[in-house]
Amino acid sequence: MTRLSVEMLAADTAEPITSAGHAQLGIAVLLGIAVIVLLITKFKLHAFLSLTIGTLALGAFAGAPLDKVIASFTTGLGSTVAGVGVLIALGAILGKMLADSGGADQIVDTILAKASIRSMPWAMVLIASVVGLPLFFEVGIVLLIPVVLMVAKRGNYSLMRIGIPALAGLSVMHGLVPPHPGPLVAIDAVGANLGVTLALGVLIAIPTVIIAGPVFSKYAARWVDVPAPDRMIPQRASETLEKRPSFGATLATILLPVVLMLAKALVDIIVDDPDHLVQRVFDVVGSPLIALLAAVIVGIFTLLRPAGFAKDRVSGLVEKGLAPIAGILLIVGAGGGFKQTLIDCGVGQMILEISKDWSIPALLLAWLIAVAIRLATGSATVATVSAAGLVAPLAADMSTTHAALLVLAIGAGSLFFSHVNDAGFWLVKEYFGLNVGQTIKTWSVMETIISVVAGGLVLLLSLVI
Repeated sequence: MTRLSVEMLAADTAEPITSAGHAQLGIAVLLGIAVIVLLITKFKLHAFLSLTIGTLALGAFAGAPLDKVIASFTTGLGSTVAGVGVLIALGAILGKMLADSGGADQIVDTILAKASIRSMPWAMVLIASVVGLPLFFEVGIVLLIPVVLMVAKRGNYSLMRIGIPALAGLSVMHGLVPPHPGPLVAIDAVGANLGVTLALGVLIAIPTVIIAGPVFSKYAARWVDVPAPDRMIPQRASETLEKRPSFGATLATILLPVVLMLAKALVDIIVDDPDHLVQRVFDVVGSPLIALLAAVIVGIFTLLRPAGFAKDRVSGLVEKGLAPIAGILLIVGAGGGFKQTLIDCGVGQMILEISKDWSIPALLLAWLIAVAIRLATGSATVATVSAAGLVAPLAADMSTTHAALLVLAIGAGSLFFSHVNDAGFWLVKEYFGLNVGQTIKTWSVMETIISVVAGGLVLLLSLVI
């Protein structure tokens, strides 16, 4: 159990910081979320500030003392950043190394060289899924947009036939597969096993990305037939490099943390003895921190050195990789503070008590809560963190696999119907040269398909494992 999970368990068993009844708490939650939504959507306030103010509003509406609300928020913020902050930082560094060394371009060019005309949408899914493993969604879009536009123009394809599979691959990785921030935060919040969540996430991601990518792209291309906009084709990173790392070395570096974490999960299942030397070794090397740190260190020799990076340039690259994640860390941390305040006010226990009389399965409830917050705030990360805080008590009596499925249900719900209050919506619109209606017909529908299919597969798996 992680540090954050231990603190959450202690908070759940402690006395609530307010004596409000279920009705007042329910209203306080709705009003607190409404404040966050209003600040993000109407006043365009940064999500970090919105979450902070929304937390204070939640405490006030629940009748909790302000000093205790502040203490709960700062405790949750610190615990969340301590649990996932380093992992997000390492992931950002690895993504920057992949981009600046030309390793991402090497993977893209190698796969495209072997893809036929008919298999090109499938190749784009493969590229996006592989490249998207260590990258944030926004970074993945920036990396893949030149490839998508060039392939569409070179092969005279509909932009949607090529672009939708790439977007689906990135989005599925972002919502369902660690070490992306959303799944990591949810794993920490509910105390799920990372290796099991990773394995089940990959299992669910494969059919989901096929349906939302190559299959849906056929229909999207009919609904929205647009050419690739020439003005949006930027210079690729590798065009400024004299050489770049090999395909094999790049792929091995990207997959290294995933392999280490999956190996840990496998050893835990086979050995099943915490005192056994083999399991103890894999518990260390397969931990997210060590796995990602190993990939970063290996990447210095497999990605940067072959691309001709000197030692001082490596240091500068790390600094540039860390700079863009400041906002993400603050949002994730504030989301953790909001979650902890929910728990300390007794909202988690309230949901646990009320849900005992409901016929809605816990996994479906988690999905629905994430969907509601996603629709309201537009942020998959905010939806994941908030929903995880609300349903975390439901994981107390769950098995290891069902706790992992709870995380994936939250992740699936957090991707539902991206629209005008989501930054990703505008990224896709501008890069692909679409209008708002076309973006809804393609990107928004694709996100909804991912959410529904992944959510359905989570419920199906819960019946058989």
